[in-house]
Amino acid sequence: MTKQKATHITWHASHVERADRENLLAQRGATVWLTGLSGSGKSTIAVAAERALIERGRLAYVLDGDNIRHGLNKNLGFSPEDRTENIRRIGEVAKLFTDAGVIVFSSFISPYRADRDNVRVLMGPGDFIEVYVDAPVETCESRDVKGLYKKARAGEIPEFTGISAPYEAPERPEIVLDTQRQSVEESVEQVVRYLEDKGYLNTPTGD
Repeated sequence: MTKQKATHITWHASHVERADRENLLAQRGATVWLTGLSGSGKSTIAVAAERALIERGRLAYVLDGDNIRHGLNKNLGFSPEDRTENIRRIGEVAKLFTDAGVIVFSSFISPYRADRDNVRVLMGPGDFIEVYVDAPVETCESRDVKGLYKKARAGEIPEFTGISAPYEAPERPEIVLDTQRQSVEESVEQVVRYLEDKGYLNTPTGD
């Protein structure tokens, strides 16, 4: 747990309830956390799912791993400590999006189970939906248009998940996407169907 450095600070509650924002948007806010190896299909599925919801008149937003490292987390590398801090920061951002009533798709390798579990703890009940984008390293490597796996195997990229750094698969994810066997469209349909079935795309009633 990160220690609070700033002192003499007070949390200011909003004058607008989360239920008011969700009723305005006709949806329930949630963080859909896609985790898996590089090349498993996380970002592709997240972007396609975002588009699918927008086309249905829902508000969704993608937090992508590479994009976040260009700004918010540009000072972090890929050591275990930096990976943990990377996910902690993103968890806090995703929590704010969720409180705003947005369905946020978080697309990060997030290799450590404890880090993902810590994000789940940040959220309220039902706010965190873990999606395991399951593809073996051989499949991911065959999709590697950037040549990252080749560089990792050559020792040019240290601490590369799946090659020189570990990946801890989820034990009880809400959704498992088998991207070795199913298409992007099938994966998106599975995610959207889950959101429908669990009531995230229904108009909340509020209090």
